Amino acid sequence: MPVGALKEYLRVETAAEDALLERLLRAAADLCERFVGQWLMQRDAEDVVPVSAAWVRLEARPVVVIESVMGVPAEGAEFALPVGAYAVDIDRNGDGWVRVTVQGSAGRVRVRYRAGLAAEVEAVPQGLRHGIMRMAAEMHVQREGDAAVPPAAVTALWRPWRRMRLS
Repeated sequence: MPVGALKEYLRVETAAEDALLERLLRAAADLCERFVGQWLMQRDAEDVVPVSAAWVRLEARPVVVIESVMGVPAEGAEFALPVGAYAVDIDRNGDGWVRVTVQGSAGRVRVRYRAGLAAEVEAVPQGLRHGIMRMAAEMHVQREGDAAVPPAAVTALWRPWRRMRLS
């Protein structure tokens, strides 16, 4: 989210607080990601998971693409698993899944993938962006920068995108 939009919202006209406002926007975006349980911006991710015939869920979400699955032996270099030795899936909730169908010399696998809601800031849903701006403004008003609990107006904007996992 651009600092200019936050400055306009706060009616700040000088550049004196630009660095602070940038940090507040990043902190608000981080809080938003934790609240909704999803990455906002698409970025590369990597998980190392145990070899298992059962499906294993990847950590980040929503998964856009699973790029590679590599065998990680106890000793020695990683190696590409043959395509028939594993299966991958991305479900309708954006969760990425992997399972190793053929047991081999790898005790773990490294999965490289890409996850996030949007490729660019403008593609992040408007409710999330507005909630981030309001959260950053709240932090600015408090002058603390570490407001841990979003106000009800912010959570109302973020709640439609909230994805929770039961363990």
